[in-house]
Amino acid sequence: MDEVAFLRELLEIYSPSGREAALAQHLAERMAQLGFDVHIDEVGNVIGEVAPYSHTPAPLLLFLGHIDTVPGFIPVRLEGGRLYGRGAVDAKGPLAAFILAAARAAPSLEGMRIVVVGAVEEEAGSRGARHIVDRFRPDYAIVGEPGGWEGITLGYKGSLLLSYHFSRPVKHNAADGTSPPEEAVGFWNRLEAYADEFNRGKARRFEMLGLSLQEINSSGDGFVQRVEMLISVRTPMGFDPTAFKEKALRLAEGAELGFLNEEMPFRAGKNNPLVRAFLRAIRAEGGRPRFKLKTGTSDMNVVGPAWSCPIVAYGPGNSSLDHTPNEHIEVEEYLRAIEVLVQVIANCKGQIANGNERREEIR
Repeated sequence: MDEVAFLRELLEIYSPSGREAALAQHLAERMAQLGFDVHIDEVGNVIGEVAPYSHTPAPLLLFLGHIDTVPGFIPVRLEGGRLYGRGAVDAKGPLAAFILAAARAAPSLEGMRIVVVGAVEEEAGSRGARHIVDRFRPDYAIVGEPGGWEGITLGYKGSLLLSYHFSRPVKHNAADGTSPPEEAVGFWNRLEAYADEFNRGKARRFEMLGLSLQEINSSGDGFVQRVEMLISVRTPMGFDPTAFKEKALRLAEGAELGFLNEEMPFRAGKNNPLVRAFLRAIRAEGGRPRFKLKTGTSDMNVVGPAWSCPIVAYGPGNSSLDHTPNEHIEVEEYLRAIEVLVQVIANCKGQIANGNERREEIR
């Protein structure tokens, strides 16, 4: 199957979180053509397995990508060696590379199994990953997220959405006292000061507490004035979310706060057979491997602690283009990533052949 045409098909099917059904059906059909035993599960995940008919239990390499995107369709076009489209890097490009690499490796997979999952709603709470987390116990796991074909991502920050609401009766502009919007600005400034103090002396962004004001809206009906904010909080390893919530409530000075979509940070180890398989594969393709720690979150935050196996995130694409109107992937990088993944599979199989302990899958 033509690699670029395959990815282009995925980009042409708009699939924002919660609206992945059409892409799931298309992907299942394409994966079946490539030799996968494939089905769509109860929540809409596409799950395909290579070499599923062996009667001998075999070690499992699981690829976990996602088929949803953030909203905003980008017309798909190939221009100057770049393929443009929503999801090109986040994360249909990595998922397409997973599928094509697994299909190419299938003829030599005796003694090993591969499962590729295209999960739903990664961008909206990781519903798909949460659904499968107790259904598999892989020996190795690779999460599909962009990091460049030479990049090996070992960790992601945690996340938390903080909602702020404050209201009070309308007062005359000349009267003493602060307005709800002024109260909201004051809370934001106090929260920023707290983050600055927490981050003092820390040199790496992965170690820092990150704040981002996502939304602020004020309204009134002539009697009551209101203000609402939504703040994204990115939390580092070792951060105490309970203590943070208590501090935020004190800083809010009576405003109503809500804490949503909490995800703990996660960092994987790098002294394991999977990482070594990637190092060898990237170098074999002429690359210089680089370890990365991301300031965002991914499905790795969900499955990494639960599976407790060697795990990395990997995928072609520049992650700075995630969620942007200019999202695109370099075709050459995408093709290189496929070659790397084919070699990673072979390297993992070699590790298994040398006697690595197999982990049981939970059905």
